[in-house]
Amino acid sequence: MKKIYSIAAITALILMTLSCNNSSSQSPKKAKELQSAIKEMMPGSIATSADGYSMKAKINGKQWTADAMMPAEAAGRIVGYHNGESIGLPFDIRDMVVGNKITFGEDNATDLMTNDDVGMWGGRKGEMEITKVDDKYAEGTFFFTGSTARSNKTMDVTEGFFRIPITK
Repeated sequence: MKKIYSIAAITALILMTLSCNNSSSQSPKKAKELQSAIKEMMPGSIATSADGYSMKAKINGKQWTADAMMPAEAAGRIVGYHNGESIGLPFDIRDMVVGNKITFGEDNATDLMTNDDVGMWGGRKGEMEITKVDDKYAEGTFFFTGSTARSNKTMDVTEGFFRIPITK
């Protein structure tokens, strides 16, 4: 558990550094350093499978599928990873109720890390809906528009799906 908090603290520190840094030429380098640090520190991640952990979406129209995920109850988020990229969604076990819709906003944002010139996006426009909950798993769909304070660019994440194990 301490490792998860360490990852969160390091991520927050680097995010604050990047957001305060006005030099856009160094932002991609720092974003790649952050992605590398997270990859090295995620030994608790679980491989995705057809009937277990799963996350997929389209990022600006291109299919993206996670090959590993962090346990949501340990990370406090629903996070999928693939090739140095990640999608992070808010998680609260109390929200895992079929039909529940979670609107993304300032206090309930998504995270998107990509292998591009921006690297880090925050999603404050979009929604997650819980579509299935049984005694083993919760499933849902999501979409959001990622943005960054460093540019006017946006990144659309559509047709998102996740499956995570839950304990009741």
